[in-house]
Amino acid sequence: MKPSSPWYFEEFLSQSWKEGIRTGSALFSLIQERGYEGSQSHLQRLLAGWRRAEQQASDPKVEHKILEPVRDPETGHAISPVIAAALCIKPRGKLTSDQARKVDALKTRSPAFVSMRSLAMRFNGILRGRVADPLPAWIDDAIETDLAPIVRFARTVNRDYEAVKNAIEMPWSNGQAEGQINRLKTLKRAMYGRAGPELLRARMLPFHHTD
Repeated sequence: MKPSSPWYFEEFLSQSWKEGIRTGSALFSLIQERGYEGSQSHLQRLLAGWRRAEQQASDPKVEHKILEPVRDPETGHAISPVIAAALCIKPRGKLTSDQARKVDALKTRSPAFVSMRSLAMRFNGILRGRVADPLPAWIDDAIETDLAPIVRFARTVNRDYEAVKNAIEMPWSNGQAEGQINRLKTLKRAMYGRAGPELLRARMLPFHHTD
């Protein structure tokens, strides 16, 4: 990891955070004195994740009720979180009519699905385009959601930004590139495998407006 990443200074930042130094500008100045070469906005993404994690940990409004599942409007059967997670990453042009119906039902009734599908489509677009320039904006938007698995995934991508960027953009295969590609595949599984069902199982809430 390079001094251009705030995660290079994670230990120092964490200690300063615990000591009560919480403003981005103050922490930015401190790590600049220690050789930080990156931007303040990059640092703010890291701090936003910490603030959100603290807020979620201290929020007393935790719901324990079982939420009503989203149902296929034609069959009346509940759409399982595993199926919803799979549909989350499938482009509309590749959906069968049955799958498209399920996607529309999920988008109408589940805000978690809407957010996850939008982010997943954008992330897939970055991978297909082989250009990492849109990745920082994607990380920002993902961290700004209140979807804990997505926030964790985005923070992991942010922490390993240079490796992920190289895995996206490197056109050749060698030992280093293959290692980065394998890391990126692991990150994708974390988002599309574990995070998808976990998130959609917990967050299939009624949606009060249509997309």
